[in-house]
Amino acid sequence: MDYQKYDYDKLLDRVWTGLPDKLKKHDRFEIPQADAFIEGSVTIIRNFNDIALAFNRTGEHVLKYLSKELAAPGTIDNARVIIQRKLKKQIIDDKLKAYAAEFVICKECGRPDTKVGELEGTKILKCEACGAWWPMRRIK
Repeated sequence: MDYQKYDYDKLLDRVWTGLPDKLKKHDRFEIPQADAFIEGSVTIIRNFNDIALAFNRTGEHVLKYLSKELAAPGTIDNARVIIQRKLKKQIIDDKLKAYAAEFVICKECGRPDTKVGELEGTKILKCEACGAWWPMRRIK
């Protein structure tokens, strides 16, 4: 095979044009910070809808994870969530980081471009950037 007839720069250009636009972007994914405050004996997260949208997950799934991890029930109230316990903002932010690491960030390429899917009756996370997939842990 004659490798000298291939121009390296032309091959790179060809590969680059074939990549999906998501892979060409180098935006840094930032885990949203909770806008939380304590009111009486409950904690309210004002920007809960924005957090779920940033993760590209349902608010119900994020709340289920937070409720289990924080050992406190919570309810969604429009764009905010009310957790039935006094919690420091840092604790909520730490749990959101843990949620992102487990349910949002791809374990292969590290990008946040994952979607929830189903394969043979099992929920999976599939990365739209690299194509990797793995079974999604159930929140009990």
